[in-house]
Amino acid sequence: MNDGSHNAGAHDFVVAIDFGGTKIAIATAEMTGSILKQTRLDTNASHGAQQLLERTTDAAHALIERTVSEVGGQCVAVGVATPGVVHDNGVLLSPNIPGWEQVSLRQAMRASLHIPTVVVENDVKAAAMAEVLWGALEWADPGVYLSLGTGIASAIVIGGRVITGAHGASGEIGYNLRSVLDTSGAAHGRAPLEEAIGGRFIGERGSILLGESLSAEDVFAHSDIRARFLVDETLAELATHVANLAILIDPARIAVGGGLMSSGDVILRALAFRLGFAVPFPPEIVPARFLNDASLYGAIALACGALSPSQR
Repeated sequence: MNDGSHNAGAHDFVVAIDFGGTKIAIATAEMTGSILKQTRLDTNASHGAQQLLERTTDAAHALIERTVSEVGGQCVAVGVATPGVVHDNGVLLSPNIPGWEQVSLRQAMRASLHIPTVVVENDVKAAAMAEVLWGALEWADPGVYLSLGTGIASAIVIGGRVITGAHGASGEIGYNLRSVLDTSGAAHGRAPLEEAIGGRFIGERGSILLGESLSAEDVFAHSDIRARFLVDETLAELATHVANLAILIDPARIAVGGGLMSSGDVILRALAFRLGFAVPFPPEIVPARFLNDASLYGAIALACGALSPSQR
């Protein structure tokens, strides 16, 4: 047990937990971000939040003990990444995990793992922190992390810190209105932009258009001209919103991550084209460093960032 009085040792480490819609990734890592040991669990979200917490903390305990046995040192901090907007008494806007809005993740992890330093943050904001510490947003001020996957979201970095906003919901561009004709939005449980250009919806629209079951990745790779038009239309709309974001905050660099970056060349090209003529001072557009396990590395970054320099 860590009672907070420990002086950092050469092999001390952090534990990171990434709650996903279908999988939970857990890892122990060095202060440099290098993963030591890791494991994965099925979320089984439909069975509720309590079983999810219990199985996760059991697995984290086992991984910590394994790391202590094989590497040495002890665990000095916990970083947790989760979908949704993190508040002290629950995680909002995360409908994929029933009951998550009633769970205080920080308190639950501190009580179960007996480690006092626990940081919990939205998964996209956490991924942005990994890019700030070790990736494509290092020295970028301001910087933007753009996550393109099943959902659409961004994180804004100023002075090396990810901006959370008054309610923890900054950067949630999936809720952007698409035009003056939109009459429903967050108050109605809708995310207009995400519902138009998120990965899930690209796959659904492509499947209807082409009469076959397709994922977003399939649509991007499809040779049918109708798929090409759909991709071009989708990326034009995405790029318009990203350009408006860039006009607002004047970032030095935008790092793009998420599952849709399997088609990164075409995405980056479309973004660069529109930002090139729309933004007074176009930012650099680059792929994120952590295209795989971005939120897990984000959780590592959260834990490492919470420690004092003497503990790192």
